[in-house]
Amino acid sequence: MSIFIKHLTTNKYFAVLILVLLSFIFFVGLGHNHLFDWDEINFAESAREMIESNNYLRVQINYQSFWEKPPFFFWLQVVSMFFFGINEFAARFPNAFFGLIYLLTFFYIGRKHFNQTFGIIWALIYFGSLLPHIYFKSGIIDPIFNYFIFISIYFMMIAMDKCHKKKSTYAFLSGIFSGLSVITKGPVGFLLLALTFVTYTLIKRFKISLHIKYILFFILGIIIIISIWLFIEYFQNGYDMLIKFIRYQVELFNSDVAGHKQPFYYHFLVVFVGCFPISIIALPKLFKKNINTPLDIQKWMVCIFWVVMITFSIVTTKIIHYSSMSYIPISFLATLYLNSVINKQIQLKKYVLRLFLLIGLLIGLIITLIPLILINKEIIFPYINDDFAIESLKNDVHWNGMEFMIGIYFITGVIISFLLFKKEKIIKTVITISSTIGLTLIFILFFIIPKIEKITQGPVIEFYSSLEDKDVYVECFGYKSYAQYFYTKQPYGLKNDRLNKDWLLNGNIDKPVYLVSKSTNMELDNNKNFKLIKSKGGFRFYKRLNTKN
Repeated sequence: MSIFIKHLTTNKYFAVLILVLLSFIFFVGLGHNHLFDWDEINFAESAREMIESNNYLRVQINYQSFWEKPPFFFWLQVVSMFFFGINEFAARFPNAFFGLIYLLTFFYIGRKHFNQTFGIIWALIYFGSLLPHIYFKSGIIDPIFNYFIFISIYFMMIAMDKCHKKKSTYAFLSGIFSGLSVITKGPVGFLLLALTFVTYTLIKRFKISLHIKYILFFILGIIIIISIWLFIEYFQNGYDMLIKFIRYQVELFNSDVAGHKQPFYYHFLVVFVGCFPISIIALPKLFKKNINTPLDIQKWMVCIFWVVMITFSIVTTKIIHYSSMSYIPISFLATLYLNSVINKQIQLKKYVLRLFLLIGLLIGLIITLIPLILINKEIIFPYINDDFAIESLKNDVHWNGMEFMIGIYFITGVIISFLLFKKEKIIKTVITISSTIGLTLIFILFFIIPKIEKITQGPVIEFYSSLEDKDVYVECFGYKSYAQYFYTKQPYGLKNDRLNKDWLLNGNIDKPVYLVSKSTNMELDNNKNFKLIKSKGGFRFYKRLNTKN
């Protein structure tokens, strides 16, 4: 182990090789489970419809303009689907690939501005934190979106640093990556960068090194990228779609658009527990006075963290991954703290050790209890007030009874990591906890998630898959979903009448119609045109037979 650690912290090529090999874990099991509603299926379906319609300039859902998101992430998924086919693996591949880019980027930045030990710890601790790792196995936009924002801010740091040359180049690159963040998820990409810059400027009391020409180079970079998108959007869809897109972004801040209204502290709780262990280790550097760091990077990271957390705590719509940009700064602050302990600059805080053990054991307990509870699900029925949830839990799922051992393994790894941490064996601690979390998530992916998926959406995905490539209309009824489009491989060129639910229910249809409702909605039982096929796992499946001759 000592020889391995020595090479890891001194040999650049060995460290890069280890990180490349480690990143393969991001690709393990990408296609093992179905995509989850809403976001994963939503985005994958938009990419699939680009291919199906042979229209790569228009983002669409159900072959109708989807103006909520710009196109860049979907283009990445399209490229992936060309190589791997239209499936779950391809939909998630871009994020897994960016997982490798993250690790190498953190290693490079840490090594360049601090030392190799710093770089390898930063990469490993990010790899071995719960939510950051999970998102690299997902098909959502945020990991790539966050990367572009971070790199834009990083180049801005360099452009504003007195010791660096070629500031115009870095300012231009900052604009380029800011533009990429905008065409990946929207104006919030620029907003986060702008708010971070303003916050940093206020903290520095306007004592910053920033010439007007660097601002112009930044503006030039962002204009080049955004103009490409706006040019495509205007000539494809006109001004109307741009106006709708902007209105939707504004609504996200003012109303509960997506049905995810949560309390103000929601994101703080998500990050504190979900980003174990970096969320615990970063605490001393987050709340203590900043030290002098290259590029003043600690102040920048603290600014990013608070901008993200406060911004997305204020907005009405709160979804778990909205605060995911904060994972990068807290991973840096955690690394900075560990590096200070290694260099004997500070003593290890007892409250960090205690929280590390407490939160780690709590998460391990949850992982242990989930399969045990779901195996004996009847015991929780009296405490559930949602009839749909109860019906979903009644779905037949086979458990082998040993899944709880994954939690025991996690708890064991946490305890060993705690003992190493207590002895200030930092590198061994990072390797142990990172490998523990990485392997735990693989075990969960293969042995627990498939069971949970069968409970939450298994019956409906199975039903849609059985209708793949059939000449029928398939829709959900009474609730929102995108699964019916992706898993039936809905073809391009269907009649626009299908967009009218009343036409599907009572109109002069030209092919069979299948509708799916939740078990709590029996409205279709009163429609003589429809016959109940089956009811399973919280869903009711109906078919309309009378078609136009």
